[in-house]
Amino acid sequence: MTTDQQNHPNTRMSSHILVIDDEQNYLLLLETLLDDEGHVVTALQNPELALAYLEESEVDVIITDMKMPKLTGQDVLTHVQKNYPHIPVLIMTAYGSIDAAVVAMRHGAFDYITKPFANDELILSVRKAVQLSQAQRRYRLLSENLEQRYGLHQIIGRSKAMLRVLDMVDRAAPSKSTAMITGESGTGKELIAKAIHFTSPRKSGPFITVNCMALNPGVLESELFGHEKGSFTGAVARKRGRFELAHGGTLFLDEVGELSQDLQVKLLRVLQERSFERVGGSEPISVDIRIVVATNKDLPTAVQSGEFREDLYYRLNVVQIPLPPLRERREDIPLLAAHFLKKFTEENASPIKGFTSDVIDYLTAYEWPGNVRQLENVVERCVVMAGDDMVRVEDLPPEIKDEEAQFKSAVDLLPSRLNLADTLEKIEAALIRRSLVQTNFVQVKTADMLGISKSLLQYKLKKYKLTGN
Repeated sequence: MTTDQQNHPNTRMSSHILVIDDEQNYLLLLETLLDDEGHVVTALQNPELALAYLEESEVDVIITDMKMPKLTGQDVLTHVQKNYPHIPVLIMTAYGSIDAAVVAMRHGAFDYITKPFANDELILSVRKAVQLSQAQRRYRLLSENLEQRYGLHQIIGRSKAMLRVLDMVDRAAPSKSTAMITGESGTGKELIAKAIHFTSPRKSGPFITVNCMALNPGVLESELFGHEKGSFTGAVARKRGRFELAHGGTLFLDEVGELSQDLQVKLLRVLQERSFERVGGSEPISVDIRIVVATNKDLPTAVQSGEFREDLYYRLNVVQIPLPPLRERREDIPLLAAHFLKKFTEENASPIKGFTSDVIDYLTAYEWPGNVRQLENVVERCVVMAGDDMVRVEDLPPEIKDEEAQFKSAVDLLPSRLNLADTLEKIEAALIRRSLVQTNFVQVKTADMLGISKSLLQYKLKKYKLTGN
């Protein structure tokens, strides 16, 4: 790739071509020809190393020699057809081995080229292979988009809290502004990030995810920015990072609050200049991406303590979308439970038809410290453990139906410093609300369940502005 192409923000990212040949002179020739055409080229002499390289790198087209030690071009083709069927493979062969190349064509090779080859012939064949690769990529992206928007992972919720979130997604999606999704663990922040991408003008581009907490800083830097061959021990070939792979689309940085100080500085530079260098590289690479981040961390507090850069926080927090915890959108719990039940009964070919009303009451009243993710896990467990065609109370895990465990989980969620009187009133209101749900809002039964008189219940309903009928 030329420097002009790297620096121009509107230039489409070139294709990545993997060349495999045990003859060094052909590797150098192909690398020069394809580089002049604007492609990113990875040239490897060892076919075994090349197959290992495919496991960690995105490749658009493969050019491989037919006759090599250890593995042949046919072996490479067979491996690619099995594991990466979307990558076109071009076979290079000497004139005397054309029959083998023809056989390779019958087994799925895109084209074959005889050595020595005419440069124009090679370039034309590569262009056609790149066109096919790009068309297949667009098809895969379209399929993934449809699945994300209309499949099992669509956003479910009719509560006012979720309707506000969806309205913010609709407003934020068309823009190029950085978005920050906040909320407790398990609330579905990645799902909201995907909704932003797949309802935006970038929906046909890639959606690339990075969990900033899952990797140590050194590995994460290479994952984000890529690296040059030989830049560190184990860097046997050039690797494109997630910023490059997200070109034309969206990069989602999950748990962004866990970034080290050094990576915070580098991320800030990308946001400011829209360019970066690979690890071990010096040439700036410009990208056209939208960045969406998520965190369950209190970043304003982290800024005050010096753990998170203030300038980076304001760069990221252009559009903030706060996700409510599940306990603040209880009316969505039956909808979510039914959705997960359908998902897991289909996956397990289970005859279960639904939940008993008692189960719905328990699910609705529980505090859900693990939010939607915990609810999904509980429903999956119920599908596995249910004894007949309905999920019953005895199928629920102990923490859901055990009142002492429920109380402890609720207390664990409270802040260490609080106003005792106000907190007790909130707990009392929550207990009354739960009893109302469990008795189908029959006040006599609710009062009996709580061990108080009906008149006292009516007083407290009025005090806490609760609907009692």
